Amino acid sequence: MFASALRVSALAFNHYSTGVIPMSSVERVYSYSAVLMGSPILLKLFEDNQQAAQAVFHLIKQQEDMLTVNRAHSQLMTINHAAGLHPVVVSRPVFELISKAKTVSLMQDSCFNFTIGPLVKRWKIGFHGDTVPSPAEIQSLLPLTRPDQVMLDPQACSVYLAQAGMEIDLGAIAKGYIADRVRDLLQQMGIHQALINLGGNVLTLGTPRYGDQSAWGVGLKKPFAAPDALIGIIEVAGKSVVTSGIYERYFEQEGKIYHHILDPETGYPLDNELLSVTVISDDSVDGDIYTTLLYGMGVKKALHYLTTVPHIEAIFVTRTGQVILSSQRQFRFTLQDSDYQLA
Repeated sequence: MFASALRVSALAFNHYSTGVIPMSSVERVYSYSAVLMGSPILLKLFEDNQQAAQAVFHLIKQQEDMLTVNRAHSQLMTINHAAGLHPVVVSRPVFELISKAKTVSLMQDSCFNFTIGPLVKRWKIGFHGDTVPSPAEIQSLLPLTRPDQVMLDPQACSVYLAQAGMEIDLGAIAKGYIADRVRDLLQQMGIHQALINLGGNVLTLGTPRYGDQSAWGVGLKKPFAAPDALIGIIEVAGKSVVTSGIYERYFEQEGKIYHHILDPETGYPLDNELLSVTVISDDSVDGDIYTTLLYGMGVKKALHYLTTVPHIEAIFVTRTGQVILSSQRQFRFTLQDSDYQLA
C-alpha cells in the first residue's frame, strides 16, 4: 500500500531531478513523502496535516492506477489490449486527457506522440534496456505510432486503436495532469500555500512562509552530475516548473548516448544542441507538453514559437554550456555554476 511509504518530518528537504531549495525558515515546514509512479513524491505544508497528506497520496495512487501502462488492468492497458478489435469506454477524465494528448500529437512537426508506446517498449531506455534496435525493427514499429489512428467518440466516451499492435502511453503527460489534480484537491481543502514535487514536476501554491520570501526556490539540475549539483535556482510563486533532459534516462554505447526523448519521425533519440528544457507555466500538464514540444524544436525555433504563447516560459540548457531564458515574466533565475553561462 502507498501509505506504508509515507514518512513525516519537519524541515526535511530533498533534491530530485528538479530540486527544491530550502530557504531560511521562521516557520516549521512539514515534509511528507512517498514512493509512487516509480518516483519519490514530496508534499510540503506549513501545518502538520497528515489527513491532507494521506488524501494527496491516495489521489495520486488512484490516478496512477487509471493511467499507468505498467499494470494489466488500468484503463490505458484495457485500450491497448483491444487495439484493432473494438472501442473501449473509459472514464470522462481519462478520455479528456487522451483527447488532449492526441491534439498535441497531431500538431505540425510535433515531437510529442502519445502513440509511441511500441517504440518505447522496444528501446526500454531507463528500464534495463541497453541495446540499439536494428533499422528493420524501427521501420516495423513506426507504422504503429500514428496518432491519427486513435479514434475518439466523445458521445460514447470511447477510444479505439485502429491497428493491432498499437499502444498509447500517457507517460509524457500523466505526472503533470496528476500534479494539477493534487493542487485542486489542496485548494478544496483550504490549503493555499504548499509545494508538490512529483519526481521532477514541481508545482507551487501561493508563496512560502519564509520570513519575507516572496517565491519558492526550485533547483535546475546540472546534467550528468551528482543528484544535488545545480546550475542555478528558479524562483517562482504559484507556478509549475517541469524539466525534461537527456540525462534522466539513457544508456551509452560505443561512445554515443541514447536517451529517452524519441523522435516520432525516425524512431531514434532526438539529436540536437539541447541537454534539457525547463518550462514555467500555470499548469503542470502544460509543462509536460511543452518540454517535449520545445525540445523537439531546438532553441532557435522554440524561442520564436514562445513569442506566440505568452503563458509559457522556458529555460534551455545546451551542450555548449549555455543557459538561455525565453523571458523572465513569471520567474527569476540565478546562475550558480561557473561551468555554465547565461546567453
